[in-house]
Amino acid sequence: MAYETEDHENLYCFPAINSSCIKGKRSIYEYNFMYVFFSLLSAWTVFLNLLVIISISHFKKLHTPTNLIILSLAVADLLVGLIVMPVDAIKLIETCWYFGDTLCDLFLIIMGLALSTSICNLVLIAVDRYVAVCHPLLYPQKITTTRTLISICLCWFFSFAYNTAYVISGRYFESSQRTDTCYGKCYLIIGFSWIVVDLFFSFLFPLTVIITLYLRIFYVAHQQVKVINSMMKGGKCLKEGSMRRKSESKAALTLGIIVTAYLTCYIPFYILSLTSSTIISSATMTFLIWTLYANSGINPVVYALFYRWFKISVKHILTLKILKPASSHLDILLQIM
Repeated sequence: MAYETEDHENLYCFPAINSSCIKGKRSIYEYNFMYVFFSLLSAWTVFLNLLVIISISHFKKLHTPTNLIILSLAVADLLVGLIVMPVDAIKLIETCWYFGDTLCDLFLIIMGLALSTSICNLVLIAVDRYVAVCHPLLYPQKITTTRTLISICLCWFFSFAYNTAYVISGRYFESSQRTDTCYGKCYLIIGFSWIVVDLFFSFLFPLTVIITLYLRIFYVAHQQVKVINSMMKGGKCLKEGSMRRKSESKAALTLGIIVTAYLTCYIPFYILSLTSSTIISSATMTFLIWTLYANSGINPVVYALFYRWFKISVKHILTLKILKPASSHLDILLQIM
Protein backbone atom coordinates (compact mmCIF):
# COMPACT_ATOMS: atom_id res chain seq x y z
CA MET A 1 0.00 0.00 0.00
CA ALA A 2 2.90 2.33 0.78
CA TYR A 3 4.39 1.61 -2.64
CA GLU A 4 1.09 2.45 -4.36
CA THR A 5 0.87 5.75 -2.47
CA GLU A 6 4.45 6.70 -3.36
CA ASP A 7 3.87 5.79 -7.01
CA HIS A 8 0.67 7.83 -7.05
CA GLU A 9 2.48 10.86 -5.60
CA ASN A 10 5.24 10.58 -8.18
CA LEU A 11 2.63 10.57 -10.93
CA TYR A 12 1.58 14.19 -10.32
CA CYS A 13 3.46 17.45 -9.90
CA PHE A 14 1.29 18.42 -6.92
CA PRO A 15 -0.46 15.30 -5.52
CA ALA A 16 -2.52 17.37 -3.07
CA ILE A 17 -4.10 19.44 -5.86
CA ASN A 18 -6.84 17.90 -7.98
CA SER A 19 -5.93 19.96 -11.06
CA SER A 20 -2.24 19.01 -10.90
CA CYS A 21 -0.41 18.19 -14.12
CA ILE A 22 0.98 14.70 -14.65
CA LYS A 23 4.70 14.44 -13.98
CA GLY A 24 6.94 12.80 -16.55
CA LYS A 25 9.38 10.03 -15.62
CA ARG A 26 13.13 9.97 -16.25
CA SER A 27 15.80 7.41 -15.42
CA ILE A 28 18.45 8.39 -12.89
CA TYR A 29 21.11 8.38 -15.63
CA GLU A 30 19.09 10.63 -17.92
CA TYR A 31 18.27 12.87 -14.97
CA ASN A 32 21.92 13.32 -13.92
CA PHE A 33 23.23 13.67 -17.47
CA MET A 34 20.76 16.45 -18.29
CA TYR A 35 21.61 18.38 -15.12
CA VAL A 36 25.36 18.16 -15.81
CA PHE A 37 24.97 19.07 -19.49
CA PHE A 38 22.73 22.09 -18.95
CA SER A 39 24.83 23.28 -16.01
CA LEU A 40 27.97 23.23 -18.15
CA LEU A 41 26.18 24.97 -21.02
CA SER A 42 24.91 27.68 -18.68
CA ALA A 43 28.34 28.16 -17.06
CA TRP A 44 30.01 28.34 -20.49
CA THR A 45 27.56 31.00 -21.68
CA VAL A 46 27.91 33.09 -18.52
CA PHE A 47 31.73 32.88 -18.46
CA LEU A 48 32.30 33.83 -22.10
CA ASN A 49 29.82 36.68 -22.11
CA LEU A 50 31.28 38.01 -18.87
CA LEU A 51 34.63 38.19 -20.65
CA VAL A 52 33.04 40.29 -23.41
CA ILE A 53 31.29 42.56 -20.91
CA ILE A 54 34.41 43.09 -18.78
CA SER A 55 36.59 43.67 -21.85
CA ILE A 56 34.43 46.40 -23.36
CA SER A 57 33.47 47.96 -20.03
CA HIS A 58 36.99 48.10 -18.59
CA PHE A 59 39.13 49.27 -21.51
CA LYS A 60 38.15 52.81 -22.48
CA LYS A 61 39.65 52.47 -25.96
CA LEU A 62 36.99 49.88 -26.70
CA HIS A 63 34.13 52.28 -25.95
CA THR A 64 33.15 52.64 -29.60
CA PRO A 65 29.53 52.71 -30.85
CA THR A 66 29.92 49.28 -32.46
CA ASN A 67 31.38 47.74 -29.30
CA LEU A 68 28.62 49.25 -27.17
CA ILE A 69 26.05 47.36 -29.24
CA ILE A 70 28.16 44.19 -28.88
CA LEU A 71 28.18 44.87 -25.12
CA SER A 72 24.38 45.12 -25.11
CA LEU A 73 24.15 41.85 -27.04
CA ALA A 74 26.52 40.22 -24.52
CA VAL A 75 24.33 41.41 -21.63
CA ALA A 76 21.29 39.82 -23.28
CA ASP A 77 23.28 36.61 -23.81
CA LEU A 78 24.44 36.73 -20.18
CA LEU A 79 20.80 37.02 -19.11
CA VAL A 80 20.10 33.85 -21.06
CA GLY A 81 22.95 31.93 -19.44
CA LEU A 82 22.45 33.25 -15.93
CA ILE A 83 18.65 33.08 -15.59
CA VAL A 84 16.84 31.63 -18.59
CA MET A 85 18.97 28.51 -19.10
CA PRO A 86 19.00 27.31 -15.44
CA VAL A 87 15.29 27.91 -14.88
CA ASP A 88 14.22 26.39 -18.19
CA ALA A 89 16.54 23.42 -17.58
CA ILE A 90 14.84 22.71 -14.24
CA LYS A 91 11.45 22.94 -15.93
CA LEU A 92 12.56 20.58 -18.69
CA ILE A 93 14.27 18.00 -16.46
CA GLU A 94 11.69 17.92 -13.68
CA THR A 95 8.83 18.06 -16.24
CA CYS A 96 6.96 20.24 -13.75
CA TRP A 97 6.89 23.92 -12.81
CA TYR A 98 7.20 24.27 -9.03
CA PHE A 99 7.59 28.06 -8.74
CA GLY A 100 4.01 29.32 -9.12
CA ASP A 101 2.17 31.34 -11.75
CA THR A 102 3.75 34.70 -10.88
CA LEU A 103 7.31 33.47 -11.33
CA CYS A 104 6.21 31.66 -14.48
CA ASP A 105 5.03 34.94 -15.98
CA LEU A 106 8.23 36.67 -14.84
CA PHE A 107 10.32 33.90 -16.42
CA LEU A 108 8.43 34.19 -19.71
CA ILE A 109 8.96 37.97 -19.71
CA ILE A 110 12.70 37.62 -19.05
CA MET A 111 13.05 34.94 -21.71
CA GLY A 112 11.17 37.06 -24.23
CA LEU A 113 13.17 40.14 -23.20
CA ALA A 114 16.50 38.39 -23.83
CA LEU A 115 15.45 37.08 -27.24
CA SER A 116 13.76 40.32 -28.34
CA THR A 117 16.67 42.46 -27.22
CA SER A 118 19.06 40.18 -29.09
CA ILE A 119 17.23 40.61 -32.40
CA CYS A 120 16.93 44.35 -31.71
CA ASN A 121 20.69 44.57 -31.13
CA LEU A 122 21.29 42.72 -34.40
CA VAL A 123 19.23 45.39 -36.18
CA LEU A 124 21.34 48.09 -34.52
CA ILE A 125 24.51 46.27 -35.59
CA ALA A 126 23.25 46.11 -39.17
CA VAL A 127 22.47 49.84 -39.17
CA ASP A 128 25.87 50.64 -37.63
CA ARG A 129 27.76 48.60 -40.24
CA TYR A 130 25.63 50.00 -43.07
CA VAL A 131 26.58 53.58 -42.22
CA ALA A 132 30.24 52.65 -41.57
CA VAL A 133 30.68 50.84 -44.89
CA CYS A 134 28.29 52.65 -47.22
CA HIS A 135 28.63 56.20 -45.81
CA PRO A 136 32.04 56.28 -44.08
CA LEU A 137 32.36 60.08 -44.19
CA LEU A 138 29.05 60.52 -42.35
CA TYR A 139 29.71 57.81 -39.77
CA PRO A 140 31.38 60.01 -37.09
CA GLN A 141 28.50 62.51 -37.25
CA LYS A 142 25.61 60.05 -37.57
CA ILE A 143 26.73 57.24 -35.24
CA THR A 144 27.89 58.84 -32.00
CA THR A 145 28.35 57.23 -28.60
CA THR A 146 25.42 59.18 -27.15
CA ARG A 147 23.03 58.21 -29.95
CA THR A 148 24.12 54.60 -29.70
CA LEU A 149 23.48 54.51 -25.94
CA ILE A 150 20.04 56.06 -26.43
CA SER A 151 19.23 53.50 -29.12
CA ILE A 152 20.32 50.64 -26.87
CA CYS A 153 18.24 51.93 -23.93
CA LEU A 154 15.19 52.30 -26.17
CA CYS A 155 15.78 48.79 -27.46
CA TRP A 156 15.73 47.34 -23.94
CA PHE A 157 12.76 49.47 -22.83
CA PHE A 158 10.50 48.62 -25.77
CA SER A 159 11.50 44.94 -25.62
CA PHE A 160 10.51 44.82 -21.95
CA ALA A 161 7.23 46.66 -22.55
CA TYR A 162 6.37 44.48 -25.54
CA ASN A 163 7.03 41.18 -23.77
CA THR A 164 5.16 42.28 -20.66
CA ALA A 165 2.11 43.13 -22.78
CA TYR A 166 2.58 39.85 -24.68
CA VAL A 167 2.48 37.73 -21.50
CA ILE A 168 -0.41 39.65 -19.93
CA SER A 169 -2.44 39.33 -23.13
CA GLY A 170 -1.66 35.62 -23.29
CA ARG A 171 -2.83 35.06 -19.72
CA TYR A 172 -6.05 36.97 -20.39
CA PHE A 173 -6.70 34.94 -23.54
CA GLU A 174 -6.00 31.70 -21.66
CA SER A 175 -8.37 32.55 -18.81
CA SER A 176 -11.18 33.50 -21.21
CA GLN A 177 -10.78 30.66 -23.70
CA ARG A 178 -9.32 27.69 -21.83
CA THR A 179 -10.60 25.87 -18.76
CA ASP A 180 -8.69 22.57 -19.09
CA THR A 181 -5.23 23.82 -18.08
CA CYS A 182 -3.52 21.92 -15.27
CA TYR A 183 -1.40 23.26 -12.41
CA GLY A 184 2.32 22.62 -12.61
CA LYS A 185 3.20 23.73 -16.14
CA CYS A 186 4.63 27.01 -17.43
CA TYR A 187 3.70 27.89 -20.98
CA LEU A 188 1.81 30.59 -22.83
CA ILE A 189 -1.26 30.38 -25.05
CA ILE A 190 -1.78 33.41 -27.27
CA GLY A 191 -4.58 34.61 -29.54
CA PHE A 192 -4.44 35.00 -33.31
CA SER A 193 -4.16 38.80 -33.16
CA TRP A 194 -0.96 38.59 -31.10
CA ILE A 195 0.39 35.94 -33.46
CA VAL A 196 0.06 38.41 -36.34
CA VAL A 197 1.57 41.28 -34.32
CA ASP A 198 4.45 39.15 -33.11
CA LEU A 199 5.03 37.83 -36.63
CA PHE A 200 5.60 41.37 -37.86
CA PHE A 201 7.54 42.97 -34.98
CA SER A 202 9.65 39.99 -33.89
CA PHE A 203 10.26 38.33 -37.24
CA LEU A 204 9.34 39.95 -40.56
CA PHE A 205 10.34 43.55 -39.87
CA PRO A 206 13.76 42.94 -38.23
CA LEU A 207 14.55 40.14 -40.70
CA THR A 208 13.77 42.39 -43.67
CA VAL A 209 15.86 45.26 -42.27
CA ILE A 210 18.84 43.04 -41.48
CA ILE A 211 18.88 41.20 -44.82
CA THR A 212 18.36 44.41 -46.84
CA LEU A 213 21.15 46.28 -45.06
CA TYR A 214 23.63 43.42 -45.25
CA LEU A 215 23.00 42.84 -48.94
CA ARG A 216 23.82 46.50 -49.48
CA ILE A 217 26.85 46.28 -47.16
CA PHE A 218 28.41 43.33 -48.94
CA TYR A 219 27.77 44.85 -52.36
CA VAL A 220 29.52 48.10 -51.39
CA ALA A 221 32.30 46.20 -49.59
CA HIS A 222 32.87 44.09 -52.70
CA GLN A 223 33.15 47.22 -54.82
CA GLN A 224 35.60 48.76 -52.36
CA VAL A 225 37.80 45.66 -52.37
CA LYS A 226 37.90 45.76 -56.16
CA VAL A 227 39.06 49.40 -56.04
CA ILE A 228 41.74 48.62 -53.43
CA ASN A 229 43.01 45.63 -55.43
CA SER A 230 43.18 47.71 -58.61
CA MET A 231 45.19 50.36 -56.75
CA MET A 232 47.64 47.72 -55.53
CA LYS A 233 48.05 46.25 -59.01
CA GLY A 234 48.66 49.74 -60.40
CA GLY A 235 51.53 50.26 -57.94
CA LYS A 236 49.73 53.02 -56.05
CA CYS A 237 50.17 53.45 -52.32
CA LEU A 238 47.18 52.69 -50.16
CA LYS A 239 45.92 55.66 -48.24
CA GLU A 240 44.70 55.55 -44.68
CA GLY A 241 41.11 55.90 -45.88
CA SER A 242 41.40 52.80 -48.04
CA MET A 243 42.82 50.80 -45.15
CA ARG A 244 39.98 51.99 -42.94
CA ARG A 245 37.36 50.93 -45.50
CA LYS A 246 38.97 47.50 -45.66
CA SER A 247 38.85 47.28 -41.86
CA GLU A 248 35.21 48.32 -41.77
CA SER A 249 34.38 45.69 -44.39
CA LYS A 250 36.10 43.01 -42.31
CA ALA A 251 34.15 44.10 -39.21
CA ALA A 252 30.93 43.93 -41.22
CA LEU A 253 31.81 40.38 -42.30
CA THR A 254 32.50 39.31 -38.71
CA LEU A 255 29.25 40.77 -37.40
CA GLY A 256 27.48 39.34 -40.43
CA ILE A 257 28.57 35.85 -39.29
CA ILE A 258 27.02 36.54 -35.87
CA VAL A 259 23.78 37.71 -37.49
CA THR A 260 23.70 34.70 -39.81
CA ALA A 261 24.28 32.25 -36.94
CA TYR A 262 21.45 33.83 -34.96
CA LEU A 263 19.01 33.89 -37.86
CA THR A 264 19.86 30.29 -38.73
CA CYS A 265 18.52 29.35 -35.29
CA TYR A 266 15.73 31.91 -35.18
CA ILE A 267 14.04 31.38 -38.56
CA PRO A 268 13.20 27.65 -38.09
CA PHE A 269 12.00 28.37 -34.55
CA TYR A 270 9.63 31.10 -35.64
CA ILE A 271 8.33 29.37 -38.76
CA LEU A 272 7.53 26.21 -36.81
CA SER A 273 5.94 28.18 -33.98
CA LEU A 274 3.51 29.66 -36.50
CA THR A 275 2.71 26.49 -38.40
CA SER A 276 2.45 23.92 -35.63
CA SER A 277 1.43 25.15 -32.19
CA THR A 278 1.36 28.24 -30.02
CA ILE A 279 2.28 26.24 -26.91
CA ILE A 280 6.01 26.77 -26.56
CA SER A 281 6.46 23.78 -24.23
CA SER A 282 6.08 21.18 -27.04
CA ALA A 283 9.07 18.89 -27.66
CA THR A 284 10.07 20.36 -31.01
CA MET A 285 9.68 23.94 -29.87
CA THR A 286 11.72 23.15 -26.76
CA PHE A 287 14.56 21.86 -28.92
CA LEU A 288 14.51 24.98 -31.12
CA ILE A 289 14.39 27.29 -28.10
CA TRP A 290 17.46 25.58 -26.63
CA THR A 291 19.15 26.04 -29.99
CA LEU A 292 18.56 29.76 -29.52
CA TYR A 293 19.92 29.56 -25.99
CA ALA A 294 23.06 27.81 -27.24
CA ASN A 295 23.56 30.65 -29.73
CA SER A 296 24.17 32.94 -26.74
CA GLY A 297 27.35 30.97 -26.03
CA ILE A 298 28.47 30.99 -29.67
CA ASN A 299 28.77 34.76 -30.15
CA PRO A 300 31.85 35.18 -27.87
CA VAL A 301 33.55 32.35 -29.77
CA VAL A 302 33.07 34.33 -32.98
CA TYR A 303 34.63 37.38 -31.29
CA ALA A 304 37.60 35.25 -30.21
CA LEU A 305 38.13 33.94 -33.75
CA PHE A 306 37.86 37.26 -35.58
CA TYR A 307 38.59 40.09 -33.11
CA ARG A 308 42.20 40.39 -31.96
CA TRP A 309 41.22 43.04 -29.41
CA PHE A 310 39.05 40.42 -27.69
CA LYS A 311 41.94 37.93 -27.50
CA ILE A 312 44.26 40.57 -26.03
CA SER A 313 41.71 41.83 -23.51
CA VAL A 314 40.87 38.28 -22.38
CA LYS A 315 44.59 37.66 -21.81
CA HIS A 316 44.74 40.75 -19.58
CA ILE A 317 41.62 39.66 -17.70
CA LEU A 318 42.72 36.06 -17.06
CA THR A 319 46.21 37.15 -15.96
CA LEU A 320 44.63 39.77 -13.66
CA LYS A 321 46.49 42.62 -15.35
CA ILE A 322 43.29 44.64 -15.31
CA LEU A 323 43.76 45.03 -11.53
CA LYS A 324 46.81 47.20 -12.11
CA PRO A 325 46.40 50.99 -11.73
CA ALA A 326 45.34 52.82 -14.90
CA SER A 327 44.90 49.51 -16.75
CA SER A 328 41.61 50.80 -18.16
CA HIS A 329 43.55 53.37 -20.19
CA LEU A 330 45.62 50.69 -21.91
CA ASP A 331 45.40 51.07 -25.69
CA ILE A 332 44.22 47.60 -26.69
CA LEU A 333 43.79 48.65 -30.31
CA LEU A 334 47.40 49.86 -30.47
CA GLN A 335 48.64 46.40 -29.46
CA ILE A 336 46.88 44.91 -32.49
CA MET A 337 49.09 46.88 -34.88
